Order: sequence, then structure tokens, then C-alpha cells
Amino acid sequence: MPNEQGNDGAGLASSFTKLGLIDEYRIFVRPVVLGGGTPFFPVLDERIELERVETRTFGSRVVYLRYSRRR
Repeated sequence: MPNEQGNDGAGLASSFTKLGLIDEYRIFVRPVVLGGGTPFFPVLDERIELERVETRTFGSRVVYLRYSRRR
């Protein structure tokens, strides 16, 4: 259960994103619809420009995406 400061995994990652401390995003997308939960990305005050560096599609229909932050 997350604590009041939101220092669970998603809360910590959200804080790092807002502070501009993440240089690369590696995302695995699985084609299913689930419903609620903790948002993957936080609401930001300004846009973060990303450049796709790598894409892989696996036989299981999972897609791996790697993005690098444009500076």
C-alpha cells in the first residue's frame, strides 16, 4: 500500500519524471484492456520530447518500445 508521500514504485517514477531525471523509457505493451489503476505517466506541466530508439515485436504480440529523451 502506498504511503502518504506516494513513494511506491509508480509514485517514485512519477517524481523522477517530473524532475527530469529519466533519460530513457523502456515500455512493454501487451494488447489487453484492464481498467483502473495507477496511471503510467504523471500529469506534467510541459511536454517531454522523446525519440524512438528501438522497437521489437514478439510472437506473443507484446511490443517493446525504447525511447530516449531529446535534450
